[in-house]
Amino acid sequence: MSRTTATVAASLPDHWEQLVTTALLGTDRRTPPGVAPGPQTPSDLLDAAAAATVRRRAGLCPARPAERLRPAPEDPRPPLPPAAARRLAALLADRPGASGGGRRGAAPDLMELLPQWLQAANARGYAAPPQALPALLDAARGRTDLRPAALRFAGPRALWLARLNPDWRFALRAAPGGGPSAPDLRDPQGIRRLWQEGLFAERVTLLTALRSRDAAAARALLEETWATERAEDRLMFLDSLRAGLAPDDETFLERALADRSRNVRETAAGLLSALPASALAARMAARAAACVAVDRTRDVPTIVVEAPHECDAAMERDGVVAKAPAGRGERSWWLGQLVEAAPLGTWPGRLGGRPPEEIVALPVAEGWQGELHAAWCRAAVRQRDAAWSRALLGEPSAPEAGGPGAVSLAERARLLAALDAGERAAWVAGFIETHGLSEAFQLLGVCAVPWAPPLGRAVVDALNIARDAGSYPWSFSGVMGLAERCLDPSEASRLDALLAIPDEPEDAAPGAGSYWSEAFQRLVTTLRLRGAMLAELAPEEPAP
Repeated sequence: MSRTTATVAASLPDHWEQLVTTALLGTDRRTPPGVAPGPQTPSDLLDAAAAATVRRRAGLCPARPAERLRPAPEDPRPPLPPAAARRLAALLADRPGASGGGRRGAAPDLMELLPQWLQAANARGYAAPPQALPALLDAARGRTDLRPAALRFAGPRALWLARLNPDWRFALRAAPGGGPSAPDLRDPQGIRRLWQEGLFAERVTLLTALRSRDAAAARALLEETWATERAEDRLMFLDSLRAGLAPDDETFLERALADRSRNVRETAAGLLSALPASALAARMAARAAACVAVDRTRDVPTIVVEAPHECDAAMERDGVVAKAPAGRGERSWWLGQLVEAAPLGTWPGRLGGRPPEEIVALPVAEGWQGELHAAWCRAAVRQRDAAWSRALLGEPSAPEAGGPGAVSLAERARLLAALDAGERAAWVAGFIETHGLSEAFQLLGVCAVPWAPPLGRAVVDALNIARDAGSYPWSFSGVMGLAERCLDPSEASRLDALLAIPDEPEDAAPGAGSYWSEAFQRLVTTLRLRGAMLAELAPEEPAP
């Protein structure tokens, strides 16, 4: 240490904050305490800071040692077969290209295969390789759609890692029991303590987990503190009752109809309308039935509609929103809500004992058909009624495949979800055979994977027709991407004939043939890769 440094160190107390402030402002604006102003002042400031740094370090008391890190928990599930472990590493190492568009080429998109790989691995009960956990958590961090399957596959060790890395804390929120204070559901005192003292996210997780095990206990827990909860919290807690909704919930939900929050009232009304035997469903059925009848005096029996003339307080209490959206008539708005909330079992008895397919085939007077059928569509989706969904969809070969009541592709997709997987696939296949692929994307999204053979054939045939017609291949990129993920891998050998570059019609898009060839090459390669993935996940047979 220089003489100047020693002098400054002896004369200055350890005022670290003052030294920092002086350095930030500059010695021409502030002189360090105990130092004379002059040309040597900047150097004296640095000497003082050096001396203070040594003093601060020398006077630092040793800290208590950190608690020794506990080992990660064991994962009792069987390990992956070696080939499957190598495949997982390849899938996790693949990253989408930086370019947002352009030609995709013939190589499969490995990251798009990861969800299917995880689903298959989880179905077989394998444990994740420890060395793959960081990459798996990184992938789940970037894609929320991967999280449920990725965290299930990663198992308890992923939660152990997530507590050590803030970037992976999402796993603690997303995984059941991930929170540090999540109690054993067999511990009543722990459950009550967390419900009374836990953070909101912990309480939601607790209520959801308890609901799946003991619906009545979860509801009782919620009832205890309901009056003191915030409105936004009441809404989230109430939504958790959708799982395991049963007639026993009716009394609590009826009380929630008087809640001071409109959103809570509407959610409670929606839940009650999903209970066909509830008192609210009966009230809505009576209101809706008073608005809709069959006029038998006409040459052809016709449905006549008399929409409500007012929305009274009782209707509002039962979840009817009084104010119509812009551009919507009030009376039609009220009618739609009443019909949507009424049990579909109301209508056969009210409309002459007819089954759903005959009811939706009846003419509707004075232009009310669209409103009435659209409300029936929403009711069929809400109540997951296959008979009404089938009737409202109609035949897939009908003009525009709109059916008697489906008003949009999104509505049709929701109606299809109420049918079993085989019937759903057959209907979409019939739609594609009649109308092609231009409007089929949303409908394909609700079909079970892998696609049933008739649906797979319909998609491939429609793609082949589009190619032969000289259509732009990128117009079908969404359907082609779905086909890569959803076609049965056994279809790969049947598609080899599509790999050749076709002769292009004169009016075809320039270069479309080679684009189509690349797309089909990628499709075939991806299907074979998916087949190999499934084979690698098969349990290894013991050596003889």
